[in-house]
Amino acid sequence: MAYTLSPASLSAFMECPRCFWRYQNEGFRKPQSSFNPSLPSGMDRVIKLYFDSYRGKRKVPPELASLKGVKLFNDVTLLEEWRSNGKNKGIRWTNEDGNTLMGIVDDVLAKKDKLIVLDYKTKGFSLGEDCHERYQHQLDIYTFLLQQNGYGIDDAAYLLFYRPKEVKENGVVLFYTDLVEVKVSVDNAKRLFEDAIETLDAKIIPEASKKCGFCKKADSKKK
Repeated sequence: MAYTLSPASLSAFMECPRCFWRYQNEGFRKPQSSFNPSLPSGMDRVIKLYFDSYRGKRKVPPELASLKGVKLFNDVTLLEEWRSNGKNKGIRWTNEDGNTLMGIVDDVLAKKDKLIVLDYKTKGFSLGEDCHERYQHQLDIYTFLLQQNGYGIDDAAYLLFYRPKEVKENGVVLFYTDLVEVKVSVDNAKRLFEDAIETLDAKIIPEASKKCGFCKKADSKKK
């Protein structure tokens, strides 16, 4: 059986191999603890439109002014494909066994002959020094996918955080912006993908994560 994995599914693998295995092989979904708010998705959409307006003018938005020699990736058709979660869309790579790794990027920068991943994030609070850590594997994977599709890559990617500052008249919301450079590793992305596929190919339900509250509760009910 061939699998298609994404940064979200690989996050699930890291959180709990058993829940990951059951979803991929049995279609089992553990109950969600909360609803996903729609505001981040709306922000993501309008930020893309904002960046695309600069792309059309062949300019770089002021949020990226600190980056030297960098342009917005100008192949709009290809970028739209990489941004789409439709069937066979996104940026993809399939290994020799037919297993696919795919991702959906927010944006891509170009620096000479290299491409650089740019991901937008919204936060409601100030950033800590470790603010990038929960997104590390996501940026590693996106960069790895660019490499596997034949593009030159940089050793860094960027997170652009938008944080609410204040509300002006007529509902105009002002935001702080923080651009964070993150060193990326394509080797880590490849290793994570291979480990996940190896777990699935074993056809044996793996041990649950000790931190998985759902599995702890399920196991306690069996006793």
